[in-house]
Amino acid sequence: MFFTDLDARIDAVDSVLCVGLDSALDRVPDHLHEFDLPRWAFNRRIIDATNEFVAAYKPNVAFYEDPDGWRALEETIAYAQGKGVPVVLDAKRGDVGHTARQYATLLDRADAVTVSPYMGRDSLEPFLSRAEKGVFVLCRTSNPGGADLQDLELASGEPVYERVAALADLWNANDNVGVVVGATASAELEAVREIVPDLPFLVPGVGAQGGNAEAAVEYGLVGGVGLVNASRSVIYAGEGRGDGSAEEEFDKAAREAAKRLSRQLNRYR
Repeated sequence: MFFTDLDARIDAVDSVLCVGLDSALDRVPDHLHEFDLPRWAFNRRIIDATNEFVAAYKPNVAFYEDPDGWRALEETIAYAQGKGVPVVLDAKRGDVGHTARQYATLLDRADAVTVSPYMGRDSLEPFLSRAEKGVFVLCRTSNPGGADLQDLELASGEPVYERVAALADLWNANDNVGVVVGATASAELEAVREIVPDLPFLVPGVGAQGGNAEAAVEYGLVGGVGLVNASRSVIYAGEGRGDGSAEEEFDKAAREAAKRLSRQLNRYR
């Protein structure tokens, strides 16, 4: 079971930090472009440098949707898992029928996936039925435009994101469901936690988006299990230093950023 394995990983490294491997090809240091798969070369060094402080990695498929990118992603997933670190694939999938079943094959490689609930339970069933895999349902996202739909009030008086949380709880028959709630929405984090007291959260938005780390930990964990994600603030921590370190020593900067953020989050656990 994904959340059992995640619990063990959190205990092993004493961290709830999830690092997003959103590795844009144009931000990979120039000297790594001599390799066949620059994003894989970049990710490998990030993983080597940070894994002792990381509970999970979260590659976003948007940065790998080309032939070389998919190869880099497969290498990245296998390497992280070989280090004992679970991988959440940030794919935000959600469709019906044979399309949903095809999307769910992503879980043949990754340990968990993010999904969109907009098309309802049948669009997620191929994911939910994989009892050994984690499924994080988008609930209240960290971007400002999330309010456009997620905050709309239903006839029942509840906002859409609260209904989504309640549905995710109903869909948790295999104890493999969590929800995505952004750290930039502290009040919503608290509200969702009241609705789903037993679901772990994946909380993005800490780091470059300036989300509330204390609220992310306070409301995001259940029995110590949950993930707080940072991406750019960790993997690109060496950029802009002005001392030449961004190119050759980007991994050292990422290590320090991951260590610092993991310790910050631990202050609130």
